[in-house]
Amino acid sequence: MLGKDKSVYKLVLPTLESPRELERLSIAELKNLASEIREELCRLYDHRSVHFASNLGVVELCIALHTTFDFSWDRLIWDTGHQIYPHKLLTGRFNRFATIRTKGGLMGFPNPEESEYDLMMTGHAGCSVGAALGLCCGDDLIAGSNKRHSVAVIGDGALSSGVVYEAMNHAGGLKKNLTVVLNDNKMSICPRVGGLSDHLDRLRLHPVYSRIKQKLHRLVDRTPIIGTSVDSFFARFKNAVKAGLLGGMLFEEIGFRYIGPIDGHNIARLQRFLRMARSLEEPVLLHIFTEKGRGFRPAEENPTAYHAPKPGRILDTPYPASSVTNSVSSPASSVSPPQPQLSAAFTEHVRNAIELLIRKNDRVCVITAAMCQGNMLEPIRDQFPERFFDVGICESHAVVFAAGLAKAGMLPIVDIYSTFLQRAYDQLFQEISLQNLPVILAIDRAGLAGPDGPTHHGVFDLGYLRPFPNFVVMAPADALDIEPMFHFAEHLERPVAIRYPKANAPIVERNPEPIQLGKAEIVRNGYDGMIAVCGSFLETAVEAAKTLGKNLDGLGRVDVGVINARFIKPLDTDLILQPLREGKFLITIEEGMLTAGFGSAVLEAANDARLDTRRLWRLGIPDHYVEHGERSELLDDLGLSEKKLVKVCREIMFG
Repeated sequence: MLGKDKSVYKLVLPTLESPRELERLSIAELKNLASEIREELCRLYDHRSVHFASNLGVVELCIALHTTFDFSWDRLIWDTGHQIYPHKLLTGRFNRFATIRTKGGLMGFPNPEESEYDLMMTGHAGCSVGAALGLCCGDDLIAGSNKRHSVAVIGDGALSSGVVYEAMNHAGGLKKNLTVVLNDNKMSICPRVGGLSDHLDRLRLHPVYSRIKQKLHRLVDRTPIIGTSVDSFFARFKNAVKAGLLGGMLFEEIGFRYIGPIDGHNIARLQRFLRMARSLEEPVLLHIFTEKGRGFRPAEENPTAYHAPKPGRILDTPYPASSVTNSVSSPASSVSPPQPQLSAAFTEHVRNAIELLIRKNDRVCVITAAMCQGNMLEPIRDQFPERFFDVGICESHAVVFAAGLAKAGMLPIVDIYSTFLQRAYDQLFQEISLQNLPVILAIDRAGLAGPDGPTHHGVFDLGYLRPFPNFVVMAPADALDIEPMFHFAEHLERPVAIRYPKANAPIVERNPEPIQLGKAEIVRNGYDGMIAVCGSFLETAVEAAKTLGKNLDGLGRVDVGVINARFIKPLDTDLILQPLREGKFLITIEEGMLTAGFGSAVLEAANDARLDTRRLWRLGIPDHYVEHGERSELLDDLGLSEKKLVKVCREIMFG
C-alpha cells in the first residue's frame, strides 16, 4: 500500500500533534498518511467492536478538510459522529486511540472535552447543518470582519432527515459562508431509501452530466487560482443541468451553490474544490462520492455487515505497529469475514415476536427508521416487503406515518431505538396519544447502550412517555415476557410502548402469570422486604435475593422477595405498594433515569395512597450523563449490579 520498499518510509501518524503539521506534506505523503490511517483503523478493529466501514470511507476527505481549513479557528461539524475516527487521529490523539470506546478512554463520537477540534457531541443524524449555520451566524456577530468558515459533513443517509432541510432553507436565505459536504456513499447504516437517494444517483450517473463534470475537473485541476473562466464554466454547467438535464437542481433551488459530484478519495481534487467552496461568499453544497469500507475488501463488499462488527483478526502485527503492513490493500483471503452481531438477544426475541404477529395478522405492518439491521428485521423485510416500511433517518415521520396507517385500520409496529425516539416527541403527543391510535412502539436499546455512550444511552423514554394519556408502557423482564406482551398489545387497540435493553435476554425460572393490563407478578415472596423490578433486572434481583438468604457475613439472613412490575403505566399499585403497607422495605430498580422513571411512579403512587415512604429506596440512573463503557461496568458503577443490590439490602436491614 505504501510501495514495496517500506523501510525508507517514516511513519507520520504517530508523530502528529496538530493537523497544522500536515501542511508540510506533499500529496504523495498525504496518500501514504491515508494508508497509515486505514492500517490503524484495521488494527483497532482487530481488538474490539468499533464503527468501521464508515471511517474507512472518509479518510481522504478528513485529510483534505484539515489541509484546506484551520479548524482551530474555522468550524467543523461531523454529522452522525461515528465517522470521527480519522479526525481524532489527525488531531493529536494517536497515543490514546487504542482506548476508543473503552471506559475512561476516547469516546467513539466527537467529544469537546477531548479536543478543541471536537465542537459538539453529534450522535444523531441530521443536526450538522443547523449547528454549523448557528456557529457561522454567531461567529459573524461576535468576530465581525475576522471571518471564520463553517463546514458541515453530512452523509447521504442523513440527508433524508427533515431537520436538514429546515436548516438548509434557513441557510439559503441568510447567504452565509457555509459549506456543506455531502458524503455520498449510497449508505446510511443500511442502504438508503427514498426519492432523494434516487435524485443523488441520477446526479452521479447521468452520462451527459458525467462528461461535463470531467471537463470541469480537468479545468479546475489546471487552474491554481479560481478565475473568470472557471466561473463562466460553472454558469454554463449549472444552466445546462437546470434546463432539464436532470430534472432541476434541488439544492440550487433552496439557495445553495451546488458543486459536484467529485471523487471523495482524490485528496488533491478535494483540496481544490474545498478551496473553491471556501472562496465563495454564499452557501455551498459540495457533493462528493466515497466508498464505504474503502481499503478493506470485505467491508467494501458488505458495508452494512461491517458498520460496527465484532472484532476480527485481520492484521499480523501487534498494536502499536513499528511498520506499516499491506494487509489492508491485500484483503487477507484466508480470513473469513466475521458475522457481526449488532444486536443483543432481547432484540432477536422481539423480532421473532413481531414476525409471529405479522404472519397471522394481515393488519400488522412494521416501520423502521434506517435501522433494519440494528433491529434485526431483515427476515421480516424480505418475507413481507409490502408491509415493511423503511422511512430513512426520519424518526418523526416514522411516528406520523404510523398514525396514518393506524387511522386507516392497520396495526403498525414502530421498531426504533430509545435515543432516536426522542426526536419524535411531538408526534408521540399529537398524532399518537391525543388520537388514541393503536400503534405499538418497540423501543430497542432502552437503557445503557454500552460503548456508544451518552448520545445513545436510551434512559429517558420512561420520563417522556409516562405523562402521555392513553399510553400503556411495558418492560419485559426476560425472554418469557416478550411474546406474551406483543400478543397482548395486538388486541389492546390503544398506544403501547414496549421497552427493552441492548442485552442478553435471560430466562428466569418461574411459571409466568398471564399478561393482564396493569398487573405485576410476584416471582418470589419475602418476609423483610421486596425488590420491584422494571425490565431487565429480574435475574439480578432473584440472584441477589438468593444471596441475601444466606448468612454470609454473620449479621443474619435477609428474606427478600421479587416483583416483576411488567407495567410502568398503568402501575400495579395494589401489589407493588403492599410491602409499604405492611411496614416492609421496598426497593425499585430500573435501567433508566430516576427522574420521572419507574421509581418515581411508585413514589408518586405511595404519596397518593398516603403511605410512609421512608422505607422506599429507588435505584436507577442519577441526574447526570453516563459515560461510555461496557454495560456491566457502567451498571456496577451506578449501583445496579447484583453485588451492589445485596449491599443496599443489607444496609437497609443492619445499617
